[in-house]
Amino acid sequence: MHRKVALISALALAAGSAALLPASGAQAHVRVRPEPAPAQKAAADSASERRQVLTYWTERRMEAAPPLDAPGPEAGAKKTMAEPAEGTPWTAPPSGASKNGVALQAARSSGTPWTNGGAVVKTTGRVFFTTQGRNASCSGSAVTSANKSVVLTAGHCVKMNGAFHTNWVFVPGYDNGKRPFGTWAATRLLTTPQWNAREDINFDIAAAVVAPLQGKTLVDVVGGQGVAFNQPRRQQMYAFGYPAAAPYDGSKLIHCSGRTFDDFAMSKDHGLTCNMTGGSSGGPWMLNFNESTGLGTQNSVNSFKYNFAPNWMFGPYFGNEAQAVYQTAQSTNAL
Repeated sequence: MHRKVALISALALAAGSAALLPASGAQAHVRVRPEPAPAQKAAADSASERRQVLTYWTERRMEAAPPLDAPGPEAGAKKTMAEPAEGTPWTAPPSGASKNGVALQAARSSGTPWTNGGAVVKTTGRVFFTTQGRNASCSGSAVTSANKSVVLTAGHCVKMNGAFHTNWVFVPGYDNGKRPFGTWAATRLLTTPQWNAREDINFDIAAAVVAPLQGKTLVDVVGGQGVAFNQPRRQQMYAFGYPAAAPYDGSKLIHCSGRTFDDFAMSKDHGLTCNMTGGSSGGPWMLNFNESTGLGTQNSVNSFKYNFAPNWMFGPYFGNEAQAVYQTAQSTNAL
């Protein structure tokens, strides 16, 4: 693990920066081709496979799983970066928990333990998987969905270097080795076609569909945060995750909060002042977050940091491509 690069390496972006294009003007006479469908792969889609995956993830293996290594600059040299497509704003409210409560005025946080409780403690969790023969970790979030079985995370937390990860599980409410709400095995992994084809950092977005556990779906057990797409930029947001690189150790839920800004350098992402490190990748960014209830509306994920700006976290814009991943995931049978 390269400690200087907590998430996706800025070096991996540098070679592709020349491919950034200015926003084009209105083109009334140009036919817009439909976006390609999300890329997806079956995971542990049989009962026997799920038993093997759940048996594999012992407490010792989870504690030893490091944050996912950042891709090297060689991979970045092949990247071309596109701009997320923006469409009609769309929102689904949180589910599975009371939405009442008084929103508290939050002090800005750049990376402190979350101690207020609420739904976010249950819906946010650690993600564990095997990639290229070794174990690794990220973060993820349970969201409201038709199948009650969708986890949102980062693209590099389901696929990197040309291969989907295996042994993929979600542990909501992870707390210093404890798994109070169980371990949930993925039956299907999905990501944007842009991340699938060339690891375009603007589309570092993914979803997992997890199998029911003891006859109950994920949202039945932990609830689900709301989701929103094609929203205005530069809003107040909260970011959550389980950073596992120093000075953190992956044992506790950490949060950041503040007003987002537009990346001024090499991506089209949101930026947020945040000290979280590797392992927080895939953790949720939320709009309209209520500190009293712990409920909000997910609108991005922890994605990457620049080497020259370690106190800033960046997350992809949830546009049409992110919405397509979510819609495909929520319409997928969990078994």
